[in-house]
Amino acid sequence: MGTMHHFSFGWLTPTLSYLMACVGAALGLRCTLRALSATGASRRNWLLTAAAAIGSGIWTMHFVAMFGFTVDGSELRYNVALTFLSLVVAVLVTGLGVFVVGHGHGRHRGRSILLGGLTTGLGVAAMHYLGMAAVRIHGGIDYDPGTVGLSVLIAVGAATVALWAAVTIRNVVAAGGASLVMGIAVTCMHYTGMAAVHVHMEPARTALGGAAPMEFVFPLAVGLGSFLFLTSAFVALSPTVQERAAYAEATELTIEEFHPGEPAGHAAG
Repeated sequence: MGTMHHFSFGWLTPTLSYLMACVGAALGLRCTLRALSATGASRRNWLLTAAAAIGSGIWTMHFVAMFGFTVDGSELRYNVALTFLSLVVAVLVTGLGVFVVGHGHGRHRGRSILLGGLTTGLGVAAMHYLGMAAVRIHGGIDYDPGTVGLSVLIAVGAATVALWAAVTIRNVVAAGGASLVMGIAVTCMHYTGMAAVHVHMEPARTALGGAAPMEFVFPLAVGLGSFLFLTSAFVALSPTVQERAAYAEATELTIEEFHPGEPAGHAAG
């Protein structure tokens, strides 16, 4: 049995990973809320952005936390194809859950939230264990089935609560609080999944295949983190449907003040 360490850099990696989970959740909630107020292509675009935010936020959280994971007597490397596949799965499956909620909002709201939460939660769990399958050490990795099941339940529960918050919470402060809670839930899911891990060391006969974390995972995590922060700024600064409607109404009133008694379209022309 190999000796593992989950906090090799102290509280740095858990803190940063929690921050990434919160940013991804906040951006995803905000974009989903924008989607529910929009129609047509605009709704689709907001849902796509929400899927990218939640999926990449959770993926970045996982691999930032993994920088603190070490095994005595072995280096760690990552299979590039499986690592990238875990990101694709995170975005696609969580995106499916978001679209279920976004298009089922209304009469079947409760059912769409439960279905979307189940789909998204399973996507989060699939991302986590695909990411772990990409890990290469001088030995093997086994899992405790009961702890794995608990981590999946946490993922489904966290995703369901997040989607419920996305369609229910309208207050910005409350949404921020929901994002902090979601960050805790996602982080707990990760470390619960890691608690299921058991490693068995083998003599190092050959060099490990794959990429070192600093060669591949770190640049990708930094890129996705930058995407989340920049997209958050864009969403925060972009006007909502209500703000655009209020602006249009104010513009019409201003035109009428300058051209009393004339239709707004005629005055503008």
